[in-house]
Amino acid sequence: MYAIVDNGNKQYKVEVGSIVSFEKLSANVGDKVEFAVLMVADENGIKVAEEANGFKCVGEVIKQGRADKIVVYKYKAKKNERKKQGHRQPFTAVKILEIVAK
Repeated sequence: MYAIVDNGNKQYKVEVGSIVSFEKLSANVGDKVEFAVLMVADENGIKVAEEANGFKCVGEVIKQGRADKIVVYKYKAKKNERKKQGHRQPFTAVKILEIVAK
């Protein structure tokens, strides 16, 4: 069984027991979080739209972290302009506990 959940205008495929890195959530480690379900697929088939609204996905926050650094380098040719920046995107790792009907 798997589901497609929505969080922060992004969609993620999740299964029970999987660990998914979401955009940073305002939750502490150990907190339970719920996600809106857009689609559910199980042995009975696929449920979408109104049928999927009857489900919820529950997970537990296991880590708040930051991804590996990426380097952004901008320059303008023949102008001696150079700019180097680094960026680390924050994320929240969530372990999916259950996908159940409400």
